Amino acid sequence: MTITGNKRRGFSLIELVIVVVIIGIIGAIAIPRMSRGAAGAADASLTADLAVLRNAIDLYHTEHQGTYPTLAAFVDQMTTYTDQGGSAQATKGGNFIYGPYLRAVPELKVKGTGNGSSVVVATLGGAGGWVYDQSTGEITANSTDTDDQGVAYNTY
Repeated sequence: MTITGNKRRGFSLIELVIVVVIIGIIGAIAIPRMSRGAAGAADASLTADLAVLRNAIDLYHTEHQGTYPTLAAFVDQMTTYTDQGGSAQATKGGNFIYGPYLRAVPELKVKGTGNGSSVVVATLGGAGGWVYDQSTGEITANSTDTDDQGVAYNTY
């Protein structure tokens, strides 16, 4: 038996260029989508955290005859047992039958002034993660930064 020809196996330069171009197109589509995913997750987390905080404040308001938690005692009133007047203690008993409404105040997870903080403050721009108005029970994010659609986080 004789071998008449030498067959070369492998990819031609054109085939390799086409594969590289296809990988580049896929990368150009996928990378922006993945990077937006992290920002979108932070936005969704903010929405969820605000819903939890607002529900806890509303429940406190209902159980305490229309009184909102005070700014000075917000964390204690949300995370421990309270009596009708809003005094807080760690254990349930006696008149301390309400709550706790939260396990802990969540940290702010979006970019801005309060990023990473769970402290509740009275004014936007203060050293905390959340801005709380004890006269209305309204709580917002302590951040004037905006999401990808241009909506300020403190307006969520």
